[in-house]
Amino acid sequence: MINLFKIKGQKKDEAATANGKPAAKKQSPGELRLHKDIAELNLPKTTRISFPNGKDDLMNFEATIKPDEGYYVGGKFVFTFQVPPAYPHEPPKVKCKTKVYHPNIDLEGNVCLNILREDWKPVLNINTIVYGLNLLFSQPNDEDPLNHDAAAVLRDDPKKFEKNVHRAMAGGYVGETHFPRCMTLQSGFRRLCDELL
Repeated sequence: MINLFKIKGQKKDEAATANGKPAAKKQSPGELRLHKDIAELNLPKTTRISFPNGKDDLMNFEATIKPDEGYYVGGKFVFTFQVPPAYPHEPPKVKCKTKVYHPNIDLEGNVCLNILREDWKPVLNINTIVYGLNLLFSQPNDEDPLNHDAAAVLRDDPKKFEKNVHRAMAGGYVGETHFPRCMTLQSGFRRLCDELL
């Protein structure tokens, strides 16, 4: 019986090759689940997904978040997603490519989001992670920090934290650390006008 299936598979591959089409690459269960997740994405208006390596590499993609509320309004933050073959049994690896002054994102781009660690479950999906990342920008958490300095300032002096965030997003220094500009030009101009008035 096993040989019958083997022969049938070989004939199918030969027929596909004879038609001028290469034999289809078999997808892992993780790739199949990711295709489903991507097809069902319901992104917030603040988020865009892109596939820099093209449609043949869906396991590696980027999410760009432009918060529309909170301390980070007007910023543009890019996250990379590396989805493992064992997905959804293992969470994707998510890093922030944009250097950001944030209590839950360290200066190397590591992200502190519970669903990417101990609270991950196979029923969660890419959409859940995207909403979690958006939540980090609207409600930064000083209780579970990766950047302890930013968390302490947020907890002890929220006004100073807000100034530090704006300085960092504008491309300035916070303490000894320089942050590249990640603020859109329009929001930077609006913020400058607000400060002057």
